[in-house]
Amino acid sequence: MMKWGLIPSWVKNLDSWKSNLINARVETVGEKPSFRSAFNHRPCLIPTSGFYEWSKDKQPHFFRLKDHQLFALAGLWESWSNGEDELVSCTILTTKANTEAAQVHHRMPVIIQPQDYDSWLGELDHRKQLLDALPKVDLELYPVSKKVNSPKHDTPECIKPIDSY
Repeated sequence: MMKWGLIPSWVKNLDSWKSNLINARVETVGEKPSFRSAFNHRPCLIPTSGFYEWSKDKQPHFFRLKDHQLFALAGLWESWSNGEDELVSCTILTTKANTEAAQVHHRMPVIIQPQDYDSWLGELDHRKQLLDALPKVDLELYPVSKKVNSPKHDTPECIKPIDSY
């Protein structure tokens, strides 16, 4: 299990760490000190059935593949330790939204195709090539209940479409 929100290994004290690095932009992931080492050495795949984005009016929408299959998001992981405690954390990569996602938000997670899993997890040059030429993915989206705004609501209702939007 990993904590969502990357904590770089160079963080001295978790109590003073205020950042919430839940995602990393593909455009700068190799340059930003918070992500550079993880991008170079610790890629991961985050399996999912879908993801949420919020529109400007704060309405959550659920996104999934049109064929309703599980898929993987491009991720990075990091191990942090203070000598006594160890914590493994992760983040997802985001990119410019495709046509479907742009209806709701200007960014979206990077989706890695099954045939590209080994390349994503392999050499750095392969990761860079994947990010330079991301394939088109067919997404469907629909508005969902604002219950998703709270982690205490972890039920199938969170992905059911709502009619009145």
